[in-house]
Amino acid sequence: MDMRKLVGDNVRHFRLKKGLGQEKFADLCGFSQQYLSGLEQGKRNPTVVTVFELAKALGVSHLDLLKERRRGD
Repeated sequence: MDMRKLVGDNVRHFRLKKGLGQEKFADLCGFSQQYLSGLEQGKRNPTVVTVFELAKALGVSHLDLLKERRRGD
């Protein structure tokens, strides 16, 4: 699997699980809504620091954004 797509899918999953829209999440994490949109579409290649900051804003481990989720997770 493409890691950009995997990270983007995981960010979207956890963001929606928290009930956050992209704009609200952008306010929380400090990244622009445009950046988050591209990230969730798998068009951005986030750095390790970016993955860490996104995970912190979502209240999950940075590893949660890097691993494949099973169906229903």
